[in-house]
Amino acid sequence: MNPPRWAGGRTSGLRVRLLLAFALLGVTTTAVVASGSYFQARRVILQQAQDAAVVSLTDQLKKAYPLRQLPPTQDQLDTMAQLLSDRDEEVVIYYHDMRAQSGLVLDPLTSDLRRSVQEGRVAWQRVSIDGQPVLLIGTQLMLDQPDGTSRPSGLEVYAVRSLIPEQQSIERLATLAWGTGGLSLVLAVLLALVAAGGVLRPVRELGRAAHRLGEGDLTTRLVVRGTDELADVARTFNNTAERLERQVGELRRMESDARRFVADVSHELRTPLAAMTAVTDVLDEEADRLPGDAGRAARLVSQETHSLTRLVEDLIEVSRFDSGTARLALDDVDVAAAVTATLRVRGWADRVRADLPPGVMARLDPRRLDVIVANLVGNALRHGAPPVTVRLHADPHWFTVEVRDHGPGLDPEVLPHVFDRFYKADTARTRSEGSGLGLAIAWENARLHRYAGQRGSLVAANAPNGGAVFTLHLPRAAEAALAGGVR
Repeated sequence: MNPPRWAGGRTSGLRVRLLLAFALLGVTTTAVVASGSYFQARRVILQQAQDAAVVSLTDQLKKAYPLRQLPPTQDQLDTMAQLLSDRDEEVVIYYHDMRAQSGLVLDPLTSDLRRSVQEGRVAWQRVSIDGQPVLLIGTQLMLDQPDGTSRPSGLEVYAVRSLIPEQQSIERLATLAWGTGGLSLVLAVLLALVAAGGVLRPVRELGRAAHRLGEGDLTTRLVVRGTDELADVARTFNNTAERLERQVGELRRMESDARRFVADVSHELRTPLAAMTAVTDVLDEEADRLPGDAGRAARLVSQETHSLTRLVEDLIEVSRFDSGTARLALDDVDVAAAVTATLRVRGWADRVRADLPPGVMARLDPRRLDVIVANLVGNALRHGAPPVTVRLHADPHWFTVEVRDHGPGLDPEVLPHVFDRFYKADTARTRSEGSGLGLAIAWENARLHRYAGQRGSLVAANAPNGGAVFTLHLPRAAEAALAGGVR
């Protein structure tokens, strides 16, 4: 089983998601702050430039006024235009159809701007001339009256001021804002890496610890750091692992005691059973001469004694598997001859159809092969229907023995349990000819044979056209090994 790949090694892991979340937050915050700062600063800079230009124009008009007569002459308008202009702005003056200007500025005035000025308001407008930003400011010169009031003179004064210095300031400010935003993004990513490391380290440790615990290392514990939620998770994991270790240890102890008890009882029963078997042999010889019930009782005692003897032998065999002491006694065997001998010794040769090609040699434990085949064929004869067939197939490294009957087959609910110990398909049959250990022992014997790291196998299934099929798969060159003791 390969160890899991934790979040640090996956493109969709928690580390990547944290980095993306921090980066997205940084980008969003940077964009909002930079954009807000840019537009606010732009508005302030332009407003200050606009206010300063208006104040400057009105101050200059106050210094240049009063005119001595109206309407003014063209020379007076030209002089006023030159007087009001400076190096940062040009001036355009209108008086009805008369026009004067300083410099070579084109006439950028719009109808909206002129209309506002003609109505007596101070007006301004930002436009672009030849791709350059400019500020247009317009006002009307007022005439003072003897009564202290003033009235419009009809003299319109417009200043055309370049906004290039302000635009350069805004561009520098934008560059600074976005540069600061970029640094903020880098800082957010670095903070994300630090935060991801702080969060993911205990998560990875928890994942590795859970993996070790799942593989059976019940001593696995986590180092608890701090008092946050992750520390609570680590403490919960440690408490769970401790309780699990304690409970599993108790279960293993109880299982070991139970196995030892079965093994001890089985061994203790062998001696009295041996004596009972000798007595039953005598009873078998005398049963036919005993009258009525006495004869039947003698035969029943003999039958039950032999059944008890087989059960004890099976329990002893199972205890060897559980304790890991079952060994293979390997020998070179002609598989076809061995299977034929199993059928002939038990008197099944005439009741079973055998397809056993000769020449299939294998190095295995012949006694265990005999036990497996005898269990499979005996089970087919007892619970299946004729004909019962045994077929042998082989390849260079493995061979297969298939035992099939033509009965009703195995119920789908029974199939997963056929190799369980003491399992009987009909739970109502509390007494039967078998002990319920035969197929379990056959399964253990098959798995005891290994080759190139692979175990032998025994599989139960139903044939498509009816009947149960048991398939034994064993290596042709088994390796000597102890039983694993684990199902």
